[in-house]
Amino acid sequence: MNVLEFASKFKWLGHDGFLVETEKTIYFDPYEISGGPTADLVLISHDHFDHCSPEDVARVQGPDTVIVTESASAAKLSGDVRVVKPGDSLDFGGITVEAVPSYNTDKDFHPKANDWLGLIVEAEGVRVYHAGDSDFIPEMNEMNDLKVDIALLPVSGTYVMTAEQAVEAALAIRPKLAIPMHYGAIVGSEQDAVRFKEALAGKIDVMILQKA
Repeated sequence: MNVLEFASKFKWLGHDGFLVETEKTIYFDPYEISGGPTADLVLISHDHFDHCSPEDVARVQGPDTVIVTESASAAKLSGDVRVVKPGDSLDFGGITVEAVPSYNTDKDFHPKANDWLGLIVEAEGVRVYHAGDSDFIPEMNEMNDLKVDIALLPVSGTYVMTAEQAVEAALAIRPKLAIPMHYGAIVGSEQDAVRFKEALAGKIDVMILQKA
């Protein structure tokens, strides 16, 4: 499928949250949402309140919803919860979920030892990478081999990489399309997303989504 066509299935829920309505209804890190279609998959990167929000998960959780996350978040959630760590992968009838590292390199908010998650989802032949709350980490230099089509990258700084560091990350990962996130809620503003897009002009396509 054409990457831009697939990207039209995305809704940015604010902060690091996304809804993707493909073969299955997939949520990434839902936070401060009012509801939405019932989830087939909820993917949660780590257990900070603005990523692992049990009350928000409950708003879209049905009896058959599967939650994929790491162990600290799993302890806060109920239902069909699958615990993964970086290096693990799961298959959901044609949709695959791969867990990759996500951590800070120059700050202590997201330690590497916690095994918190970035997540790569493949659906309809398109590979989507949600970086979680990460800095530009060495593992991103190897992600070109993982053939990421769409990269969701934080840009706000403070707890994650800055817009300028996210540019470096995007150039290392080489997605066909990058979408900035992690701004407009806790820290960061749309200006961070704009700086990210402007710096990648002519190098990598960037789509700034408006909050749904």
